Amino acid sequence: MKPALLAARIPWSMVVAAMLLMAAGCVAIHRAEVLSEAGGHLVRQQMMWMVLAVISMIVFALPSYRLLLRYSYAALAVAIVLLVAVYFTTPINGAHRWLRLGPIGVQPSDLAKLALVMALARWLTYRDNSLRLSGLIVPLLLTLAPMALILREPDLGTALVLPPVTAAMLLAAGARPRHLAVVGLLAALAAPLLWTEMSREQKSRVTAMLTPSRATDDPTDDQFHLHRAKQTLSVGGVWGSWLRERRGETIPADDAPATFLVPAPATDSIACIVAERFGLWGLGLLLSFYAILVGRGLAVARATQEPYGRLLCVGFISLIAVQVLINTAMMVGLLPITGISLPLVSYGGSGLLASAAALGLILNIAARPGFEVAGEPFRVVEVRKAA
Repeated sequence: MKPALLAARIPWSMVVAAMLLMAAGCVAIHRAEVLSEAGGHLVRQQMMWMVLAVISMIVFALPSYRLLLRYSYAALAVAIVLLVAVYFTTPINGAHRWLRLGPIGVQPSDLAKLALVMALARWLTYRDNSLRLSGLIVPLLLTLAPMALILREPDLGTALVLPPVTAAMLLAAGARPRHLAVVGLLAALAAPLLWTEMSREQKSRVTAMLTPSRATDDPTDDQFHLHRAKQTLSVGGVWGSWLRERRGETIPADDAPATFLVPAPATDSIACIVAERFGLWGLGLLLSFYAILVGRGLAVARATQEPYGRLLCVGFISLIAVQVLINTAMMVGLLPITGISLPLVSYGGSGLLASAAALGLILNIAARPGFEVAGEPFRVVEVRKAA
């Protein structure tokens, strides 16, 4: 494809939003290190990962995305093997989540999320049985395999991301909402079984959400993380500590951000750091960048006539949207706090590279809308066949 045509078709608003999110992540990581009196090495590493992420986005945007079609199932198989391999590594903080490649730690769950989307997209592209309830069995089994392994690491947050992504892709492929509602009801009935398989720490996160602490409390037990998250959010207020400092305001010692520093400030709780530093308006601006990504990504999916590309686009955008919703909902107590990062913002190389690769593939799909298989969108064609 000619470079001029490629550049004309790429939704540059997505590129700008992604770059702004990565830059905001570096600023927030630096603030987290200042509050925790760390040496500043995390932000330097994140800036290095940011450069590699931009390169990754470009690499995945250039060759045709349909080259991935034949390797979709193989990618999921490799991801499952790596998810099994982590159980033979030394646990870190009680969890088997990382594979060490020299000085670099890689989370196979980040690869598993992308591989699952690729495998589901290939399966749903060549079949119309997703219109029947029995046709949902294979996609659900494809989802349950990595989900069960991730849950046993334990990593409840990442495991919870996969079912909504699968549901979104099934809807895009023409699955009937009432069939998905039946599956959701069966999953709800199986919740007691999931509870028995959860670790004590995971159960404590749920109970802490259901019994919130008061502002005057000083918990040291399972409620500590959620309590500190709410305190950090409240310290920022509407305008944040950055603007208050510029105005010359004196922050009382009792309201000093370092006093209420939330656990994992550079990773899972980085949204609280953004709110502390830039206030409610800063957090709202950050979420607006995600809204641009999701909105433009869905527009790309809608404009793509080719089934595999459309389903890939829906899956990758759903991954980003679901992670953002879960992460922010955790910090305000709407969901139990689990280990899940904020895409493109939280500290971490493998997560950042995975998100950048997903965005690169969306740009790839946007630049190649010419794989038409029919004169109508994929979902409409499939529904008419079933009728």
